[in-house]
Order: sequence, then structure tokens, then C-alpha cells
Amino acid sequence: MPPISPIDFVVSAYPSRWLPPMLWPPRPLPTAAGSSGRSEHERLLRFGAMSPQITFIGGGSYQWIPKLLLDIADTPSLAGAHIVIQDIDPRPIPDMVEFVHHIAAVRGIGFSATGTTDQGEALDGADFVVVCISTGALDSMHHDIAVPERFGIRQSVGDSVGPGGIVRGLRNIPVMLGIARDMESWCGDAWLLNLTNPMTTLTRAVLKETSIRAIGLCHEVTITLHTLSMLLGREAAALRPVVAGVNHLPFITQLDVDGEDGLERLRALLDDPEALEQPLVIPATAGHEAVSLGGLFTVGSLLDSNLVKAEMFKRFGVLPAAGDRHLVEFFAGFLTEESEWGGRWGVHLTSMDDRRQWLSHYLGEFDRLRSAEELPTEPSGELVAAIIDSLIGGEVRHLPLNIANATQVSDLPADVVVESIVTVDSDGVRGRDVAALPPVLAEQVRRVSASQELVVSAAVNGDRSLVLDAMLLDPLAGRIDYDAVARMTDEMLDATSEWLPQFT
Repeated sequence: MPPISPIDFVVSAYPSRWLPPMLWPPRPLPTAAGSSGRSEHERLLRFGAMSPQITFIGGGSYQWIPKLLLDIADTPSLAGAHIVIQDIDPRPIPDMVEFVHHIAAVRGIGFSATGTTDQGEALDGADFVVVCISTGALDSMHHDIAVPERFGIRQSVGDSVGPGGIVRGLRNIPVMLGIARDMESWCGDAWLLNLTNPMTTLTRAVLKETSIRAIGLCHEVTITLHTLSMLLGREAAALRPVVAGVNHLPFITQLDVDGEDGLERLRALLDDPEALEQPLVIPATAGHEAVSLGGLFTVGSLLDSNLVKAEMFKRFGVLPAAGDRHLVEFFAGFLTEESEWGGRWGVHLTSMDDRRQWLSHYLGEFDRLRSAEELPTEPSGELVAAIIDSLIGGEVRHLPLNIANATQVSDLPADVVVESIVTVDSDGVRGRDVAALPPVLAEQVRRVSASQELVVSAAVNGDRSLVLDAMLLDPLAGRIDYDAVARMTDEMLDATSEWLPQFT
């Protein structure tokens, strides 16, 4: 693995117990999803008379599943859960089932698991369905990156927006809808928890096209709060944000820190050259290697990994709450030859080789865990276990999630999927705040959302014309010559046609 950087440190070494507990009273707003039709089965789950069945679709993911299993096992209300591992690839299934049994033995809990390649069998009786899929995996994603590059578009990630994000959505939406429709047959009252990108379009497709209750989960706001907690010298539990936007383009529009304006405190910090030279302050209880690593970085070095955030905050007065590598794909001016394709802003273009190295790392880490006599006890920072715990046990949490817009982002139409702070309890999920963005950003988010709506319609209907419309409207895909956008779209659809049966 490469040497650790400040932002790597924030992601890997700063434990999620520093996440804000967000237990202040919710503000009453219309329910966006889920308070009606409670079954006797759900009632028994809530009162602890039954243990939940949690099904993982794409359960062979070495990146996601091990850490989610540890989080679930370490949540008291879920320690007796039955885990079902499903994947179209049979090879990793025994590994994950064995790992569940290993966790149960190490922790001394009643954790159990079965595995199958059959989706219907896996969904039968499920209470929660966690989806982490990648249709075509790296073979298909290669074309998402390589084809646009030939047309002069370079993408830092390529999984949410831009030409890569659009075509990835076209591949994943039919698969996601197949999962949701099977859920309607096998477990119609279950919740679908989506970890798959493009988060917005996939979650929107499920909510628009099926009766399944779906939530999109992303850790980018969480990581931003970790970063802010160190910059402001406060535990993240003291930070209370209002968030508005779409996945990978959310903005913190307000930030309360001990009753003070946290955004003003951040602005003062950015304007103080002496403060930027100060060592990074990390609470002694942060755990891990965090204490020893703290002296390696200054406040300014952490900002070096967040130059785009800092620039947009200075310009617009609200703070983007996603990694810079995601943000730049929504604003094409950051990904130009003049900007060294993001290099001037500290953005690294994630290559296919990078992704293969990550996969190798995940496999190596899993091999270590599967035989370890002691397993990590620090939460991963992902929200799956916390959401399930609140939906079953009723503990009120306020978490950054992706659900249908009721009133939480006033700049966007109702029902499109937005990212905001969401109240989660035994009554379901609902937006907590009502927020508006500065006019320029509101217009940009509306444009992105409109393109995403076209992606959903194109994927459902197999309409190539709508794909081109989405490309033209997308800020990154639409930045090149008009005819070139059309040719690029055709090439991408043709190159990935084996994963796009609706277009043949």
C-alpha cells in the first residue's frame, strides 16, 4: 500500500464512534418512506422476540462484506442475526459464510449464516436486504473510463456522474430492479439498503418503479465530519450539520458546534496562516494508530487533501461534504488539461490499476481476518448496522442518507432522491431539515438531478435517445463537442453491450 496521506488517515484511522450520535429531537416533517403497514413480524423484531434475517446481495464483496459483518455482530440487537450471503459468483460465498462462523466463535454470539447463488432463496424471509453489486465488475468499468478519455474527458472516479457514472447506472439499474421485484415476491416488507453506485439513480429507480422501501447509504458526509472535527478541534459528536444535495454532491449549509456557527469557525481558520501551521489535534481516545499519527500532519496538510472543498466553501459559503475526487466530476472546470486533470487541486485520477491494487489489498486483509484470534472492535464508519438497529429497536438516530425528497431540499422536485440528514427510528425514515442552496449551486444540483432522472428512464425503457439526453445535460459528459458526445455515447453503449440487454 502507498504511504499514508492525511485524507487516507481520516478514512482508515479515525473510528466511527466519533460520528455525531445525532440524537437531538427530530423536527416533524412528512414521512418520506416507511411508517405504514407494520406487520406482526416487524413488531416481534422490534420487541426482540425474533432475530432478523439480513441478506447480502453481492455478498461476495471482499471490500464491503467483512466490515459490515463485524459492525452487525457488534450491535447487541443484531448479534443473533441470521446472515444470508448471495452472489452470482459462487467462489467467495463459502469464505463469507465461514467468516460469519468465525466471528460468532470469537465473539461468543449466536451469529449464523448460509450461502446461495439463488436470489429468490436468499430473499425468502429477509427483513433487510443489503445490496453491493457491480454489474460487469472491472471488465465493464474499463470502458467507462477508457472510452471517454479518447474523447478528451478524464474522470477521477467514474462511478456516479459523468459518462462513466451514466453508463454504470444503465448497467446496474435493471439488476437493482430485478432484486427489488424479487423482494416484492419473497419479502415485500423488507428494507433495501443500497451501497451501490451510482447511489442516486439506483435508489431512485427502486422507489419509482417498485413498492420496496429503499435507503441509499454513503460514507462521504461521515468522512467530512471526521475531517471537520479535527480541523475545529472538537469531537465529531459536537458537530450538528444540516445537509442538502445529492449523493457525492451534498453541502453542509449549517453547522452547529457547541451552540456556535461552525462554518464561521472554519472560515476563520482558513483565513489564518499561522493556524494552518499548527499540528493536527486528534483526541487521545480516537483509538487505533490515530494518536501516534497525529503529530505527522498539520492543519494545512489536511487541507491539502481538500483544496476543492476549501475553494468552493470560500466562494459559495456552504461546505461540500464529499471527497474532492467526487466533487470535481460535477464541475467540469476542475478536470481540464489546464488544471493538469485535477492535479493542481490535489485530485488523483483513479485508474483501473488502482482499483486492481485495492482489490488485492481487500483480499489480503480478509485472509488476515478470517484466521485472526482477535477481531477489530472499532466500527467501520458505515451505517448499515446503525440503521437496522434503529428500525428494529426504535433508537432515534439522525444520519446522512439518501431517500426521496419530501421537503428536505427545497431546490429540487419532490420524490427525486436527495442526500440529507434523515431521522431513523421504528417508524421508518424521514427527512429532518428543510434547506436551500445558494442559487448557483441550486441550479447545478438541479441540472445533475435532471440528468439522473433521464438515466433512470433510459435504463428502464432501453431508450438510447434518452441516454444521449442525459449525457448532454451532464456537466462533465456534455463539456465536449456536440457530435463527439453522440459518438462517445454510442461507443460506450456498444463496448458494454453484453451488460446492457435492454438496448439490444
